[in-house]
Amino acid sequence: MAGENPKHKLSAVQIKLLKMLRWFDAFCREHQLRYYAVGGTLLGAVRHGGFIPWDDDIDLALPRPDYEKLAELLKGQRFGDYVFESPNYADDSFCYPFSKLYDTTTTLIENKRRPLVRGVFLDIFPLDGIGDDITTGRDHLKRISGRYHLYLSLTGGVRKGRSFYKNAAVIAARAIPRFIADPTKVRISLDEMCRRYDYDRSLWVGNLLGAWGERELVSREIIGEPVDYPFEDIVVMGVEKYEEYLTHIYGDWRQLPPEDKRESHHDFISLDLERSYLER
Repeated sequence: MAGENPKHKLSAVQIKLLKMLRWFDAFCREHQLRYYAVGGTLLGAVRHGGFIPWDDDIDLALPRPDYEKLAELLKGQRFGDYVFESPNYADDSFCYPFSKLYDTTTTLIENKRRPLVRGVFLDIFPLDGIGDDITTGRDHLKRISGRYHLYLSLTGGVRKGRSFYKNAAVIAARAIPRFIADPTKVRISLDEMCRRYDYDRSLWVGNLLGAWGERELVSREIIGEPVDYPFEDIVVMGVEKYEEYLTHIYGDWRQLPPEDKRESHHDFISLDLERSYLER
């Protein structure tokens, strides 16, 4: 593994996220749930031994059976400072087709069609089967992507720095009546589409709701069984064949991006680490 970069001082948000991740890891191990650090979280674990210094999020994924079991275990309950929301167990204000674990001691307002008021969060994705060959998987992803883009247009906010076409799609979607395209129904149908292929019987799998499109589709052997990785002062589970996985997504992942590209890409309206969003 890499992890040769010197440790950096954690930001206040990263400290909150690390505490959440410690709790989540312990919960999954207690209930024998497979989970994986994916995307930038795995990249940070391997290359930096923890957070990518300029990053302020955590991406986790569970095979669909474990993801569903997690939702059943966590739905409708508070666990200390944390609450879990998922596409099928959330109110109409929730606008994601995957799950999130929220820190209820904080307030984070996201730029959505209706500003989403929650707390600092972990992103929790399902890993789904996509069949026994990459061609089948790509075709499946294309169908899902069409529905996903519709959902993002229905729920998203106009954002500075985003392409003109994406902002135009968001504005145009506001004219669609809810009886034609209800965001909650689209969200649930999107989740159902992702379940089409059984994870443990598919030779190819993927995070169908991830940010990297076709690069999220990999052989199930690459995901493998969860492997422990040092992450700051804890240990987390991650993809078994990290070299193949990170190269598939990022290319030369050992090379640091230019300094002007080392920034978070979240679209937050405001963040308060001292006040609970439940008080609003």
